[in-house]
Amino acid sequence: MKTVGELMTRDLVTLKETQNLAMADELLRLHRIRHLPVVREGKLVGLITHRDLLKATSNKTPDPAKNPTWAADIMNREVRTVRPDMSLRDSVKLMLDNKFGCLPVVGEDGKLLGILTEADLVRYAQQLLTEMDRMSEAAEYEE
Repeated sequence: MKTVGELMTRDLVTLKETQNLAMADELLRLHRIRHLPVVREGKLVGLITHRDLLKATSNKTPDPAKNPTWAADIMNREVRTVRPDMSLRDSVKLMLDNKFGCLPVVGEDGKLLGILTEADLVRYAQQLLTEMDRMSEAAEYEE
């Protein structure tokens, strides 16, 4: 059975609590992602989503340079996490049941190891569909 650790994204883009929303916006756009884990000394302390950022910037102050909003101000601090050895089946159920777009993957020490996103699951589905198509085509030739 596949595990979270086999599919998770390991090349992470993260943010620190002390970085502002302009940096968060830039990272999301530059890397074409929708979830930014917020870390302190390598450990997950929160999560900012593209939706969080849109909501925060829609209520922006007249001059954000004079009164910036920090990651710590808008991040979700109660983030559901999973371990890399969790089964993929259980993680998908968790995501669907709770309408999560991602699950940060942490070690026992709280260190951020990766993130499992909807995009990771779609890529895996594409791989499985390609394999099924190949098997189907091979079966046609064997008959």
